[in-house]
Amino acid sequence: MHFTLGIEEEYQVIDPVTRELISHDQKIVEVAEKHLEEQVKAEMHQAVVEIGTKVCQDIHEARKELTYLRKTISEIAVDLGFRIGASGTHPFSEWEKQLITPNPRYDEIIKEMQDTARSNLIFGLHVHVGMESKMLALQIQNSMRYFLPHIYALSTNSPFWEGRNTGFKSFRSKVFDKFPRTGIPDVFQSLAQYENYINLLIKTGCIDNPKKIWWDIRAHPFYPTLEIRICDIPMTVNETICITAVIQAIVAKLYKLRTQNMTFNIYHRSLINENKWRAGRYGLDGKLIDFGKEIEVDTRSMLYELLEFIDDVVDELGSRDEIEKVKNLIEKGTGADRQLAVFEETKDLAKVVDYIIEQTLDGVH
Repeated sequence: MHFTLGIEEEYQVIDPVTRELISHDQKIVEVAEKHLEEQVKAEMHQAVVEIGTKVCQDIHEARKELTYLRKTISEIAVDLGFRIGASGTHPFSEWEKQLITPNPRYDEIIKEMQDTARSNLIFGLHVHVGMESKMLALQIQNSMRYFLPHIYALSTNSPFWEGRNTGFKSFRSKVFDKFPRTGIPDVFQSLAQYENYINLLIKTGCIDNPKKIWWDIRAHPFYPTLEIRICDIPMTVNETICITAVIQAIVAKLYKLRTQNMTFNIYHRSLINENKWRAGRYGLDGKLIDFGKEIEVDTRSMLYELLEFIDDVVDELGSRDEIEKVKNLIEKGTGADRQLAVFEETKDLAKVVDYIIEQTLDGVH
C-alpha cells in the first residue's frame, strides 16, 4: 500500500515592531490565494494563517511543498508589513485582545463555546496519511493511539502562555483540552460502532458534522486519510518533515503487522493519557510508561525504541534520511527547549519571538 502524505500548518501573524500577534485582516490570504489557491485559508482568529500541502507521494515531495509554502507565505507577509512565526503558542500575546474572523461557522462556534473558543489561540501541525478505507483507518487509529505521546514529545513547542513560563514544554494542548471531543479517542471495534457514535452525536444536537470531533488522531470524516492532530507546530521545516516521516512510518509498520496477521497491543485511553500528560509537561526530558513492561523509561530511550520499531519500513518509504535526522532532534531538543534557552539567556520574551520568526524560515531560503 502507498501511504501518501498531506501536511497542514498554522502560522502566527506577528507585528515586527511590537512582536505581538496582529490581525492581518485576511490580507495575507487574499494575496496568497492568487498563487496557492485553496492551499491557504483563514482561521477563527485573525492573527492565524493556515496552509496545506497538496497530496504528496513521499516525504521528499512533502518537504519541497512545505518549504515552498513557508517561503511564499513569509514573503507575502513581509511585503504587507508582517512576519510569520511557527510556535504552538505566542510567548506573550493575550487572547482577549485578538480579533475573530467574521464567518457564520466561526460565529456559531463562538456562540456555543464562548470563552473556550475565544481563548483557543493555538497553532498546530496536522499530518494526513492516505488510507484505502475508513475501516483500515480506524483499525490503525486504535493501535497508533499508543504512539501519540511519543510523537507529541518530539513536537513540543509552546512553553509560554500570555507572558508566563508555564512549566510545560507544550501548553498548547492544555488550552485545547477545554474543547469537547478532544484528546485521545476511545477504541472503535468496527466501522458500524464508529458511525453509530457519530450519528448519535448528530441526532442529539452535539455536532452538526463529524469535523467537530477534534481528537488527537481521527479517521478523517471527509478525506480518505488518517489525520494525526496532536502536535504543536514545529519551529522549522526540518522538524515538521522529521515528525511527518515518523508518523508515516508508524502507520506503515502497523499496516505491515496487520498483513502478517500480527497485532499491536491496544491500550486504554486513560493509560495513554498518562503518557500524553508527561510528554506535554516534560517534553523529551521526562519519562514515559512502557505499559508492556509496566516501568517508567526515559522519553529519549522510548523514542530510540520507536525508531527501531519502524526501521524495517523506512527504506521502502524512502524516508531513511529524514528518520536519521530525528536523532538530532532527540539529542538537541525541541522548539520548546530552544525557546526556553533564549529566554534564560535574555530574560526577554520579545527576543524569544525574534528567535521564532528567524527559525520559522531556517532552511527555507
